Amino acid sequence: MAKLVLSSFAELEAYVGKELGTSEPHEITQAQIDKFAEATLDHQWIHTDPARAAKESPFGTTIAHGYLTLSMAPYLLAQILELKNIKMGINYGMEKLRFMDPVKVGSKLKLRAELIELKDLRGTARMTLKLSFEVEGAPKPAAVGEVIYLYQFG
Repeated sequence: MAKLVLSSFAELEAYVGKELGTSEPHEITQAQIDKFAEATLDHQWIHTDPARAAKESPFGTTIAHGYLTLSMAPYLLAQILELKNIKMGINYGMEKLRFMDPVKVGSKLKLRAELIELKDLRGTARMTLKLSFEVEGAPKPAAVGEVIYLYQFG
């Protein structure tokens, strides 16, 4: 699916209640997991010790941190939606976040985005997207949540 490129509140408004698209798959590697562990100081063995995870983890291998999965949103969302003519954009928060299935090392993660709400707050657009982080071949999403962004169009 081609990336959606929009330049105004009115153009964005036409997509309320619609799926915006799906990103390309991104393979989650052990190196990426290890770098995330270093950055966050979260070295729990289910993420960083492949030998132990193979023996002791119910998943049979290491898994990505839930917050690593979530942190992929900007990169994957940029493949789905590009907003032009933006003076400023802010990540305002997330609601209804659930981690529903592990993301095993070597998994191919992709993002599906739906615009569920758009409000004009005196010239600032408040956009709420439902994000579904999906693993290729998995029966259910790894994580689902509603992310809220604030944008000011130029």
